[in-house]
Amino acid sequence: MPMTIAEKILAVHAGRDAVHPGELIEARLDFCLANDITAPLAIEAFRRAGATKVFDRGRIALIPDHFVPNKDIASAMQVKRMRDFAREYGIVHYFEVGRMGIEHALLPEQGLALPGDLIIGADSHTCTYGALGAFATGVGSTDLGAAMVTGKAWFRVPPSMKFVFRGERRPWVGGKDLILYVIGKIGVDGARYRAMEFEGEVIRGLPMAHRLTLCNMAIEAGAKAGIIAPDAVTETYVKERAKRDYRVYRSDPDAAYEAVHEWDVSDLEPQVALPHSPENVRSVREVADVAVDQVVIGSCTNGRLEDLREAAGILKGRKVAPNVRCLVIPATQQIYRRAMEEGLIGIFLDAEAAVSTPTCGPCLGGHMGILAKGERAVATTNRNFVGRMGHPESEVYLSGPAVAAASAVAGRIVHPDEL
Repeated sequence: MPMTIAEKILAVHAGRDAVHPGELIEARLDFCLANDITAPLAIEAFRRAGATKVFDRGRIALIPDHFVPNKDIASAMQVKRMRDFAREYGIVHYFEVGRMGIEHALLPEQGLALPGDLIIGADSHTCTYGALGAFATGVGSTDLGAAMVTGKAWFRVPPSMKFVFRGERRPWVGGKDLILYVIGKIGVDGARYRAMEFEGEVIRGLPMAHRLTLCNMAIEAGAKAGIIAPDAVTETYVKERAKRDYRVYRSDPDAAYEAVHEWDVSDLEPQVALPHSPENVRSVREVADVAVDQVVIGSCTNGRLEDLREAAGILKGRKVAPNVRCLVIPATQQIYRRAMEEGLIGIFLDAEAAVSTPTCGPCLGGHMGILAKGERAVATTNRNFVGRMGHPESEVYLSGPAVAAASAVAGRIVHPDEL
């Protein structure tokens, strides 16, 4: 039976020859993860179940990345519960402050998420790992707690949708622009509980950092997973990082899709999602005279080295506008070090931006960049819901790093070519 890449991965992990959309299956997991918000609840579920050991201490990651370095007593206690559990059960992949990063940048970087994997994480942006050809999805903490006991989870097999990008990318257009364009077209529920499969010559020419960004925001279209079939780009990225064997799957040519969308993106300009929804998307040239108070360049969506290089290319020799705060947050310690070695951190400091240790803090209004009433931000993060980054009467505009950096200089949302 012809199957999509998502169906093949689920079938193999369920011990089946084939699966069909809509079926309920129980499947073996290759890896699972949680962060400082979700892990304490998962640990509570684990203890309630009476478990005395985890299924595999080398296939669980616990990553404090949302409220670290701890911003208050409550966050310190959250992380302490994670840390104590990791020590008690010998969790191999517990990442302490100073050795950590934002989970969805850190795990691919560390070679812990691999092609063909079935991965669940107690965080909605776990779908990021689909860029490597894995089926990865977010779950609740209770499911994660059960998975830490059994190494299994149940799934309803999702129908697949195919998104084909033809043509050639214009300058400043990257993975963030492609996914914002898609969400603008199909809406935030346009792929609800579907597997979004991305392909076409634009995808084949897309660097891994952009692929990770693209799949990261599949959840913003309501998808169960985003996925890209592994190719030479994947192999190059993975082979120097993988710490275990992996298997490559690709969709059969005659696999069935619920829908196929095909676009020539040769004329696509950088995209911006206006408040208060990722589907409220415009070309950056259509967003006129929007002054900003803050710019955030970072997050699990756009805090990778390639993103920082792009932002630094724009900020080099320029200053952040006097009335703007520009925050730059490398997503991992390794990215921070590479950015320092390449001179990017110096460029940011010369531009009068603030550079932070890795954290997701600003993205969810946690810390390190809370917006006040009436303030407006451009952010390379993935959500711009009401109050997402602070006061309910603040506004968040989503963009890629080039538009964000250019806007920091101009003091208003601009196309990088306008500088």
